[in-house]
Amino acid sequence: MSKKIKKIALLTGGGDCPGLNAVIRAVTRTAILQYGYEVIGYKFGYRGLYNNDYIKLDLNSISGILHRGGTILHSSNKDNLFDYQVIENGETVKKDVSDKAIENMKNLGVDALVVIGGDGTLTSARDFARKGVNVIGVPKTIDNDLLATDVTFGFNTATEIACEALDRLHTTAESHHRIMLLEVMGRNAGWIALDAGIAGSADVILIPEIPYDLNKIVDKVKEREEAGKQFTIIVVAEGAKPKDGDVVVAKIVDDSPDPIRLGGIGNKIAADLEAIIKNHEVRSTTLGHIQRGGNTSAYDRILSTRYGVKATELINEELFGNMVCLKGQNISYVSLEEVIGNTKCITANDEKVAAAKMMGISFGD
Repeated sequence: MSKKIKKIALLTGGGDCPGLNAVIRAVTRTAILQYGYEVIGYKFGYRGLYNNDYIKLDLNSISGILHRGGTILHSSNKDNLFDYQVIENGETVKKDVSDKAIENMKNLGVDALVVIGGDGTLTSARDFARKGVNVIGVPKTIDNDLLATDVTFGFNTATEIACEALDRLHTTAESHHRIMLLEVMGRNAGWIALDAGIAGSADVILIPEIPYDLNKIVDKVKEREEAGKQFTIIVVAEGAKPKDGDVVVAKIVDDSPDPIRLGGIGNKIAADLEAIIKNHEVRSTTLGHIQRGGNTSAYDRILSTRYGVKATELINEELFGNMVCLKGQNISYVSLEEVIGNTKCITANDEKVAAAKMMGISFGD
């Protein structure tokens, strides 16, 4: 056991994600059972770090949480302590309050911090590491868009939920001879749409990385009609866009580090198709936050557990400033400096895209 490490802390930042509780459980159990560490969890991400709002984590407090979605530590996607909103002289201003967070950790005797989050949360983790904080990152996002790891936890669960939704839409589409669209999350990466579309037998998959031509979608509908198929299933990623247009923005959240909220592309395509295709009803379903909730898939429970164990091992080995990752079949780690800003997107020659096209699936191109 390390002579220097006695107490560690965890926090979960950004949007909620299946597998967060599994990571919390794995870190806590490994820390206590293997290394004898004391463990605390900051509530509401970096906000809890700033406000010194935390709970003790022990074997009882993390019992029974492996399968549960969400996070028992709660989360926030608006609190960047290097650009944090505070009230001064009655006015709201943004300041770097990271030193206050570091002071809070020192006063509590926290020797290492496990940060569980996506690109934004891990950017702050890197910045804290640069200021001398002993940080270990764990990659979390349903979007699966972090280049430094082959898979992020939460992605598998979201894909399974999207696939089930497609299965359910099939029956309605076939019964009514409709064109049914399913809009899924993913921001500027189409991994959920691609995997769910292949597994859910979609006829058209629209992703941000391959701008679509509406006429190509119409051609696919007509092709299916000629083959005796009077319905069409389309899955569309929220960041998809036409070749001559841009993404559809649902709203702007001014006080968020990532203010643009995508959404509405499914309804737009449905309206565009109805204006052209007169012999089919077109319906759009937006899956939304359902992809984040409920129980965590078996795959994500296992991956999250492996990540949590590895994160604790890195603390014990004092290999700070790194993020755990999956490379092939093995859990490894990579410097936080290499993680930030490297988005993993689908390429036009991706093997899965090629396989889908070989099966007759259209990408609207």
